[in-house]
Amino acid sequence: MSDDPVWLALVGQCLVLDLSSPYVVVGTLAEAGSLYVTLVDADVHDLRDSKTTRELYVLEARRHGVRCNRQRVSVSRSEIVSVSRLEDVVE
Repeated sequence: MSDDPVWLALVGQCLVLDLSSPYVVVGTLAEAGSLYVTLVDADVHDLRDSKTTRELYVLEARRHGVRCNRQRVSVSRSEIVSVSRLEDVVE
């Protein structure tokens, strides 16, 4: 587990991870290590599979809840462009 206070403060919260690839991941932060973060009850979404934008997809997750398609997923920290709490997404 990371000892970074920013990540530690987010454990147990629903997050939006914007990745450098055309993926967005929404789920509850379980762990944050030096190389990977692990989310549970997560939605891993490939934006190439839909006509929606990243912003609209995340907004729909905020409005209607996370459509879980992974019980647990680890994401490389080097791929993460931004992190926000789902509750901080503004309509």
